[in-house]
Parts: sequence; structure tokens; C-alpha cells
Amino acid sequence: MSDITMRLELVQVPVSDVDRAKAFYVEQLGFNADHDHQVSDELRFVQLTPPGSACSIAIGTGMSEMAPGSVQGLQLVVEDADAAHAALSARGVEVGDVQDFPWGRFVFLSDPDGNGWAVQQIVRP
Repeated sequence: MSDITMRLELVQVPVSDVDRAKAFYVEQLGFNADHDHQVSDELRFVQLTPPGSACSIAIGTGMSEMAPGSVQGLQLVVEDADAAHAALSARGVEVGDVQDFPWGRFVFLSDPDGNGWAVQQIVRP
């Protein structure tokens, strides 16, 4: 297996209202809207990518049995947690205070369904 390259490029995030979630991720978090396809009456696929990221998220209908809001611990890495906090707050995102840990500085937030995100500034010794 060591000769096989594997890249994580897509993570499903279960939501109850695709349009509301898409608006949150694009308008408030600043993700790029890559795809939005209504494949059939039962299947809609929306792919959204954080700026500068090689990994995207997929939201939609008919893609998963996961309950909306059940994904926790998704993580975005930024250069400056304070700047990210200020920018997200200015866009109307409810974010907690910047928290300092030995392994990084974090801002925590949830999407409208309660899927949990951490925004991390990596702290190097």
C-alpha cells in the first residue's frame, strides 16, 4: 500500500435544507460553489470548497443516511485565528472566542444544522 497515493478530497456534510446550508457556506464562510446538480427528484449534489483547500465538502439530498448536524470536528486551518474570528463575525457567523491550546489557537462554530467546525491557527514552538 505504501506506493499508492491517497488524497482526501471530499467529505459529506449532512444538512436539512440544502439552499440554506449552501448560502451559509458560500456567503458567510466564503467557500467556493463548485457544483450544484439536481441529478433526479431524489438526488441533488452540491460541492463547496474552502478557499485554498484541496478538500471540498458535499451537501445535498439523497446522498447519505447521516442525520443533519451529526458531523463534528471538521477543521479549517488559517494563518491567524484572530483575523479569521473578525472576518467570520463580520459576515454574521456565530463564533466563539479565540481559544488557546498548546497545539493551536482555535475558533469554534457550527453550520445552521449544528455540524461542528474548528478553525485552527497552528502554533509552532
